[in-house]
Amino acid sequence: MTDDFLIEIRVRPNASRNKVGGVVGDPARLIVAVQAPAVDGKANAAVIKELAKAFDLRPRDFTIVFGELARDKRLVIQGDSEQLQARYTELKGSLY
Repeated sequence: MTDDFLIEIRVRPNASRNKVGGVVGDPARLIVAVQAPAVDGKANAAVIKELAKAFDLRPRDFTIVFGELARDKRLVIQGDSEQLQARYTELKGSLY
């Protein structure tokens, strides 16, 4: 069954390496570090690519619904909500 699953993330552009994992802030947001700069949508494209890898989905399954130009973003993921919740929890618990 395909549902929409909402996640909150904090983007760290210009990172030394691409990585998804850990949390920051209150409410807790998943950290997504990307090497791409926050210029001309490059960081957003890199974020979608890294999240797709981390969740084992296609980039087109992700949509930024809030925070297009901010570090804090809200995304909708299309997929099985139980599997997505389990993976989201796993990623949030991993060390950054």
